[in-house]
Amino acid sequence: MRINTHLKINQRLCGIPTVIEEGFAQVELVPTADMSADDVGLIHGGFIFGLADYAAMLAVNDPHVVLGGAVVKFLKPVAVDEPVTAEARVVETQGRKHVVHVSVKKTAVTVFDGQFTCFVLDKHVLST
Repeated sequence: MRINTHLKINQRLCGIPTVIEEGFAQVELVPTADMSADDVGLIHGGFIFGLADYAAMLAVNDPHVVLGGAVVKFLKPVAVDEPVTAEARVVETQGRKHVVHVSVKKTAVTVFDGQFTCFVLDKHVLST
């Protein structure tokens, strides 16, 4: 399936899509040292959230999708060079509103879980 949204995103920072299907996306990220929050190599949670958000946007896959809100849990830490995979699935659609469940795992361990509320707008959010 063709990617229709977030076409200019930096995939080095937000992950590389590996599966795009109707209502589903899988995105993989290998965190780098420039994403770490300390000398030990702990990855800043914002990068994991960015991965999950990107996966949610791809699951909806509309050029005008935006994030309206998210309820998330950071469950385990992620370190530099630990590959993580986000899986996002649209679980509910009501008109323009799409609820997307996103799980991020390293190997078989869930490190992040969230529900993203996305909206598909008539035009780009920055259009006047």
